[in-house]
Amino acid sequence: MFCKIKINIQITIKIENKLVKYVSAEDAVKVIKSDDKVFIHGGAATPHLLVEKMVARSNELRNVEIISMSTYGEAPYTNQKYKDNFHINSLFVSANVRQAVNDGRGDYIPVFLSEIPNLFRRKIIELDVALVHVSPPDHHGLCSLGVSVDAASAAIKTAGYLIAQVNPNMPRTFGDGIIHIDDFDAVVYAEQQLPEVAANGPVSEINKKIGLNCAALIEDGATIQTGIGSIPDAVLASLSGHKELGIHTEMFSDGILPLIEKGVITNQHKKRCPGKIVTAFMLGSRKLYDFANDNAGLLVMNIDYVNDTAVIRTNPKVAAINSAIEVDITGQVCSDSIGTYHYSGVGGQVDFIRGAALSEGGKPIIALASTTSKGTSKIVSFLKKGAGVVTTRAHAHYIVTEYGVAFLYGKNMRERAKGLISIAHPDHREILEKEAFERFKFL
Repeated sequence: MFCKIKINIQITIKIENKLVKYVSAEDAVKVIKSDDKVFIHGGAATPHLLVEKMVARSNELRNVEIISMSTYGEAPYTNQKYKDNFHINSLFVSANVRQAVNDGRGDYIPVFLSEIPNLFRRKIIELDVALVHVSPPDHHGLCSLGVSVDAASAAIKTAGYLIAQVNPNMPRTFGDGIIHIDDFDAVVYAEQQLPEVAANGPVSEINKKIGLNCAALIEDGATIQTGIGSIPDAVLASLSGHKELGIHTEMFSDGILPLIEKGVITNQHKKRCPGKIVTAFMLGSRKLYDFANDNAGLLVMNIDYVNDTAVIRTNPKVAAINSAIEVDITGQVCSDSIGTYHYSGVGGQVDFIRGAALSEGGKPIIALASTTSKGTSKIVSFLKKGAGVVTTRAHAHYIVTEYGVAFLYGKNMRERAKGLISIAHPDHREILEKEAFERFKFL
C-alpha cells in the first residue's frame, strides 16, 4: 500500500531567517509514557512512521490509550501481543481496529462526529500527545493538515505535546488546517506516499438502480453530502445530467471528481462558502490528493463546522445520502453494528440527516440494497438483538433500495411498514407482511 519512506534526520530548513531542525522519529516519540492518552491523526493522514516508532517502544510502555477517529492502513498497536501496552479507545470503528474492539482489546465511544472536538476542548478526553501528519512549511513557516482536518485541529490545540510527521506528498489545503511549525514540539521529516483507496470497479446493476432512485429525488441546485463506497459512487454517477450542484460533505472522495470535470458541480447556490467545495477529510486516489493541492476552490474545515446542523441547514436543498446495515419496518436505522458486533460508528449520519431535514427543500436519504450478499433481508421486522439505532424513526425521511423509495416523514407506524415492505426484496415481503400484521393488525 505504501512506498518506502525516505528519512533525513539531519535536515534543516530556513524560515524567516531562522533554522528549523527536524529530529528522528525514534527521538520524537520518546516523550510518550505509560498511561498517556495519544491522539493519532486519521484517514489518509495517518502518520505511519510515528506510529511505527511508538509501537517499537512497546517494551517500555504500558496502557497507552490510543484515541483516533478513523485511521487508515495498518494499526500495529492492535496486535494481540501488545494488549498490555496499547489500548484502543476509538471514536469510530474503522476496519483496522474492528477486531480488537470486538475482542475486548479496545473500546468504542459512540459520538456524533460534530461533537468530537468538544470532547477534547472540555477535557472529557484529555490528550497528552498528538501525532499528526502535515505538509512542509511554506516560507512563512505555515504547515497544512492537508487531507484531514476534521478533529485533528482540535486535538492540536488541546494536546499537551505535539509531534508532526512532515511529508512533501501531503497536499497543502485551504481552510482550518493551517498551523505554524513553531507550534509543534517535535517535527520529523518522512517522505511517504499517502494511502490510496482503489476504485470500486464497475457499478453493479443493483447499485445502479439505487443510484438512479436517489438521483430522482435530487433537484438541480442541490447541495450534496455523500461518502465513499459502491452506493455513494453509484449515486454520484447518476447525477451527471444534473445542473449547478454544490458540495458540503464530511468526506470527499473520487466519485465527485467526474462531476466537477463535467461542470455539474458549481457550488453557486450554496449559502455557506458559495463557490467552494467544503469537506472535513478526503480519502481516495492520488488524483484526488493532487486536485486538493493548493486548490482555493476547496476548503478542508473543522468537523464541528462541516457537520454542524445549523450550518448544514442554511444550504439549499441539501441531499444527504447515507447508508445502513438494516432498517426495521418502523424506520429505525442501524448503521454502526451487526447485532452486538461493532462494525463502524455513529459518525456524521445524524448530523447530516437532521441538517438535510431542516434545509429548505432538503432530502435526508438512507440508501441500501434490499438484501445482503447472502440474500438476507436488510428491511426487517425487528433489528437484531444489540443493534445500535443511529438514525431514529423520527429522523428517517427517505429510505431507498433498488426497488424504490419509501417516504416516511409524517407517516404513522402502519403506513411506514407498508412503505418499507414495498421496497424490500420480493422474496421477503410475504414474511414481513405477516410479521407486520401480527404487530400492527393491518392487511
